[in-house]
Amino acid sequence: MQLSPLLNASPAIQLHVAAAAGALLLGGAVLFRRKGDAGHRFAGRLWAGLMVVVAGSSFFIHELRLWGAWSPIHLLSLLTLASLAWGVRLARQRRINAHRRTMAGIYVGALVITGFFTLLPGRIMHDVFFTGALKPGEAAMAGLVLATLAAALALKLAGRRGDARDVTREG
Repeated sequence: MQLSPLLNASPAIQLHVAAAAGALLLGGAVLFRRKGDAGHRFAGRLWAGLMVVVAGSSFFIHELRLWGAWSPIHLLSLLTLASLAWGVRLARQRRINAHRRTMAGIYVGALVITGFFTLLPGRIMHDVFFTGALKPGEAAMAGLVLATLAAALALKLAGRRGDARDVTREG
């Protein structure tokens, strides 16, 4: 692992990666923890804010150019912003199952799947993760991330107590 490709990237890319990493970690925790309480709502708002930064910052990144300065990734960013607004609306309407599906879809589509594409050769994140030796600080950070994910998974497998249920039924 080598952070220099990221540190040498534009500020828009650095902001985009920082927000995406935060959204990936926080979103995973939100998906695994109890739903419907004040903590879920706070974490969900924070996650949605991070996702707005992820999608918004992409409009200042023009590494891939298919239509002038734009690429299909920018279309995904528009879809992400629209889906976030829709997901929030669903929650406010207490259409919880639809809200859950929408937000999980954003998490998987806009973070997990697109995240894998950033690991392709020639991309900055490929250079970050697959070049150079792992330094002690980077190893500690990787260990912390893995421990957090393992703890979240363990909590999920241990079972949740009393998730909030749909206020209205969906058919």
